[in-house]
Amino acid sequence: MAGSFAGRVAVVTGATRGIGWSVAEALGAAGAHVVAVGRTVGALEELDDAIQAKGGESATLVPIDVTDYDALDRLGGAIYERFGRLDILVGNAGMLGQLSPMGHIPPKVWDQVIGTNLTANWRLIRSLDPLLRQSEAGRAVFLTSDHAHTAEPFWGALAASKAGLDALVKTYANEIAHTSVRANLVDPGPTRTQFRARAYPGEDPETVAPPSGHAQAILALLTPECDANGETISLARKMADDGVLPSQRTIGLA
Repeated sequence: MAGSFAGRVAVVTGATRGIGWSVAEALGAAGAHVVAVGRTVGALEELDDAIQAKGGESATLVPIDVTDYDALDRLGGAIYERFGRLDILVGNAGMLGQLSPMGHIPPKVWDQVIGTNLTANWRLIRSLDPLLRQSEAGRAVFLTSDHAHTAEPFWGALAASKAGLDALVKTYANEIAHTSVRANLVDPGPTRTQFRARAYPGEDPETVAPPSGHAQAILALLTPECDANGETISLARKMADDGVLPSQRTIGLA
């Protein structure tokens, strides 16, 4: 997809590592101006270097925590003043929290997980939806998990937050159905990230897909040609199906 995102402005949250890093790097290399959101300045600067090393333009680095909701409001204002629109939103930032019985989850941890995985994405929509509507083809993708539906013991905080995210994004998709904006969910499945390493400390990381393996599939959902809206795309299921990437048009797997 080299050059296919030329001139498009893209916000990526959780861009300091994992899937967020890989998607931000791929977007930048394909010509997009990346607004990279993450908590660690050094990691954002390394991402910027990686984008430029692949021929992309220097990214805009936004070192904030996504639970700083006032900062997300300011981000929308800053993007409007500089670009007047937003073409792409990738809501990737996420938090595992604590794997334990529901009654043992500390309230602070619960609030952090819900705040990061659910409320922050609502605040992003609230702040950036007007800018996506100014694009000729606004595209949004949010990272979800199959734990939203499996009700697996001890995963309650993550499950509740991702189930809420699924409902949020699908409702938003219905609201924008008659606009030029499209919003979808992506379940990456098992991926070689720090998030998964904390959840499965005994797992051999070489047995799961690297984050970079998902980047192009996610980028396919961010092109102006992609008409999908309100869908949940399982990348693990797609990888099992002969490695076929999501179709540019009919890709729903919910």
